[in-house]
Amino acid sequence: MYFFDRWLIPMIAEAYGLDEEKAMRLFIGSQTHKLLADQETKLFRESPLLIFDLFQAERTTGNPRNSSYMKTVDL
Repeated sequence: MYFFDRWLIPMIAEAYGLDEEKAMRLFIGSQTHKLLADQETKLFRESPLLIFDLFQAERTTGNPRNSSYMKTVDL
C-alpha cells in the first residue's frame, strides 16, 4: 500500500486542490482504497494511474466500478 499511497496522494492533492494530509484521508476513506486493500481484487497489481482513475470515477459517480477500466472486469 505504501507504493500506491506514495504515488496517489500527490495526484489526488493536485487534482482536488488539497494538502497531502487531506488527500490521504480522502483516499483512505474511499471505496477505491477498500478495493485496493482487498486481496481478492488483485488491484495491487495495477498501475497507480488506473487506481487514480477508479478514485476519480468514485468521486464523480459515487462508485469506483464506473471507471472505464472496470467495464470489462468483475470486482
